[in-house]
Amino acid sequence: MSTLSRISLLAVCVLLLQGAVGARERGDPATPTVTGPQEVDVVAVMLDPRTQQPVVIMEGRRDKRSLTMAIGLAEANGIAVPLQGVKPPRPLTHDLIMTLFDRLHVSLKRVVITDVRDDIYYALVTLGATGSEMTLDARPSDAIALAIRAKVPVLVEDRVFDKAGGGAVEPGTRERI
Repeated sequence: MSTLSRISLLAVCVLLLQGAVGARERGDPATPTVTGPQEVDVVAVMLDPRTQQPVVIMEGRRDKRSLTMAIGLAEANGIAVPLQGVKPPRPLTHDLIMTLFDRLHVSLKRVVITDVRDDIYYALVTLGATGSEMTLDARPSDAIALAIRAKVPVLVEDRVFDKAGGGAVEPGTRERI
């Protein structure tokens, strides 16, 4: 492909993008809106009455869909302690990590639960230090435990809600941990 052809193709792409942005700004219903991941509130850590397995329950701020994710007992403790505002006498693992971040001048920026495949959830944590960011793979339960401590957003990709069902949580159907 010649340089002129590449420039022409690039110009067409830019014009198409500008048109799509302009249509979205005008509220054109034929133009889909890309929303990206939505922030969730970590509502509770509970025992699923059917399986007696701990679960963490999150609710989307944008559309109020819920996400219930099975976790281990240690992971449930790691999330429930700061969620309930409890300060343990000795630091838990996630508290130690937050202390290390502080001493190394690293900050947790956000966590994103990115996917669920074969009932396994995937997440990324974004760290900031000296003006740059780094994204790392993480277990969602660890990412959530850190986010609660750091008071940073927990985000969930829409596809995770879609794959996991994303229905409403029935009140009173789960026992709090």
